[in-house]
Amino acid sequence: MRISVENIGKKFVREWIIRKASFELLAGQSYTLVGPNGSGKSTLIQLLTGMVPVSEGAIQYFDKANRSIHIDKWYKQLVMAAPYLELIEEFTLRELFEFHVNFKPMKDNLSAAGFEDFIELSHARNKTIRYFSSGMKQRVKLGLAFMSDVPVVFLDEPTSNLDVQGIDWYLRHVQGLSAHQILILGSNVLQEYEFCKNIISVGEFK
Repeated sequence: MRISVENIGKKFVREWIIRKASFELLAGQSYTLVGPNGSGKSTLIQLLTGMVPVSEGAIQYFDKANRSIHIDKWYKQLVMAAPYLELIEEFTLRELFEFHVNFKPMKDNLSAAGFEDFIELSHARNKTIRYFSSGMKQRVKLGLAFMSDVPVVFLDEPTSNLDVQGIDWYLRHVQGLSAHQILILGSNVLQEYEFCKNIISVGEFK
């Protein structure tokens, strides 16, 4: 799996948020996009996921056989966790998991009960997501990202809303991702990405 970014830019109205960004992301590596609030980290992640189209340049996606993946099929290759992404609040935790696996396979055929144990929320399996705390919702998002069997994992501000125990849980599991996956983090909190050797400064893309 490989993502090739060639001179991409994103313009909102008259302002360029990202400009002339070029880099390559490779399987088995983790990358952190760093920069102060407002520097364009989340925008760049949304460009890489295909959620938002680029204004200039090109992003190309390649599978492990180095064959090009069309943008319309790119969503099948990735999973994302971010505080601004909403969960379906009418579902219980168990229902949410069962809905998710219709679209993304789980590692080691993880069961619903196994997932609930993994995120340490088995006591809330029949609780409606609407009544989860913000920290519980973030743990669910991260758990789905960690355990989905896809080539690319995007995490934007991963420890948002997590308490000390939640942050410890995140740090234990984020480094356990498969050697075949690409991990892309958006963060300005060193604790979230201290383990990561590949740092991309978004502030340079202006």
